[in-house]
Parts: sequence; structure tokens; C-alpha cells
Amino acid sequence: MEETTGFISGANRLFRSGTKIGEKFASRSWKLILSSLLGGFTFLSLLHGSVQGQTNCEEGNGLLDSAAPKTLSVQEAIQKFGAAESATKEARLHYTYKQDVLTQTLVGKSVTGEFHEVTTVSYDAKGRRQEVITFAAQPSLRGIQLTQDDMEDVRTFMPLILTSDDLPRYNLIYAGQQHVDDLDTYVFRTEPKKQEKEKRYSQGRIWADAQDFQIVKVRGKSGPEKVAVKKHERPELHPIFVTYRQQVDDLYWFPAYTRSDDTLQFRSGPVHIQEIIKYTGYKRVDARRAPTTPLLLRTGADQVALGTSTALLPPYFRNTESRETTPSRRRESARLTTGISE
Repeated sequence: MEETTGFISGANRLFRSGTKIGEKFASRSWKLILSSLLGGFTFLSLLHGSVQGQTNCEEGNGLLDSAAPKTLSVQEAIQKFGAAESATKEARLHYTYKQDVLTQTLVGKSVTGEFHEVTTVSYDAKGRRQEVITFAAQPSLRGIQLTQDDMEDVRTFMPLILTSDDLPRYNLIYAGQQHVDDLDTYVFRTEPKKQEKEKRYSQGRIWADAQDFQIVKVRGKSGPEKVAVKKHERPELHPIFVTYRQQVDDLYWFPAYTRSDDTLQFRSGPVHIQEIIKYTGYKRVDARRAPTTPLLLRTGADQVALGTSTALLPPYFRNTESRETTPSRRRESARLTTGISE
């Protein structure tokens, strides 16, 4: 069973000596704990509970029109959507960007603790994710412990890209058409076809652009959650979030901003959390090369290597053959890039 002492000591080792980051510090999951200070910390697991969402996901949404698409069938829309998302995922492997994660615990409106980490993300020639940590504050979250599943949320489920290969795992239920800011979108509810043990998934709602068939907005949460736990286990609860994308190089809609404001309800009491994740500064780079001497290089999910900082590689020249973007679409991309701030 994971202990909060492991999480805190792993974080402290990073700041004291720069040694390898412990797995609990490199990953993030919501788990409620009780702590008391008696010459040291003693931690007790809490009983299970449920999740009550507060995240506002309706901002910018027009009325939902449940009528079927006029120019194609729902199945054709899903096929186009999967193909477009596959191209988006492949394209993102050729970009570097900054990922800024800020998680806070609150009592009322007062912040009681936070986790703040900034990384530069790139991909090597084999599509393996690499992370250069450029800022990591001493963590001070109260009442929750962060483990592996939540860093996977930051990397995979919050910036959800649902490709043709992913679609067989999900039921996509057509909900209608909706105007979101300056974009016309198709709306789908998503849920896993089968909940398998040890296999994580996303569930919620997605908005796909009616012209590009790429996701522009996601509202949901990751699963599965562990609620009914055994005596020596801790519950695992995940917050509801909303993610917006921005258009990059007039071609691809990449994740740009995630917001979560949720209260995780346990029998022993609620924990209110807020989270803001920004994915910014997308630059196309040569996928055959990668930063060679990072300060802290995280490869794959958990491995960490030490080195010295280095400048990122220069971007490609912009593709001059990109399709023309309408003014409304340029405004929407600018809104997602600069207009959403917390």
C-alpha cells in the first residue's frame, strides 16, 4: 500500500540532492488521507465515497440540435472523425510544447496547498514521449496523494485524442449538433464498451469540428475509479474536467487548456480541488532529433535521467500549402490560445 511519506520524501530528495524522482512524485492520483503530527507523520486511509462535480463545461455552448447530420450519416461522421484524430495524433509527435500543471487544494476560497510543475514535452524518432522538467515547486497539497493514474490523465485522458485505433473500445453516441463559440460541431457521448480490470478509459462528451472532424472540446473524466475498497486499500477518485483545443499551423487542433474544479466526496469528508493545465508554445521540430542533455529527462511513463539543460531544436518553416482559414476560425483559435485564462 502506498504511503504519503513516500510521496513527500521523494519530493524532498529532489530538492535536496537532485537524485532520481520517486515514482510517487513523478505520478499523480487523487487519494484522501488523514495525517497527524506526533514527532513525525502518521497516515491513515479513508473510507470510500463518491464524486460531485462542479466544473463548468457549458461556457460558450449554444443550443443543442439533436437532429441527424444533413450531409452524411452518423457512422460516416465517426469514421471521418477517427481518421482526422489519427492524423492529429501523428502530427503532434512532430511538435514540442510546454506543459504547465497547477493543482490546488482548497477550503472555501482559500488555497491550502498546491502541486506545480512545468515541463517541455517532445517526442523521439520512435514516437516516445520525453519530458524536460523546467520548474517543480515543493508540493504542499493537503488531503490528497498523487500517484500514477493522474499523471496519465495529464498526458493522455485530459488532452484526449481519439483515433481510429481507439474507437473500437468505445461506444460513441451521437447527441446532436452544437455551436461552440465560432465553431459548428458534432457532439458525441463517449463510454467504454467494456470495463476491463487494469485498463483505463475516458468517458464523457466530445465536440468535433464539423469541418475538420477533429476534437475541439472534451468534457469528462477518466476511469475506472476504485470506490468500494478492501480494508487495506485506498479509494481512487478522479475529477471531472473540460479541455479546449487550439488550431496550430492552420491544420491541427491540439490540446491547449484544461480546467477542473471538483469536490471528491469521501465518507470522512470532502476534498475540494482545482486544476489548470496549459499546453502552449507548439513548435514543429525534426522528429529524428531530440534534446540530448536535459536537466531532468523523463522518458516513457516513469523513467528519469539527469543531465544539463539545453535549448530546444529550431522549428520547421511553416507549411505554406496549408488551407486557408476563415476569420471566424482564426478568432476561435486565438480565443483558445489567449482568451481562456484562470
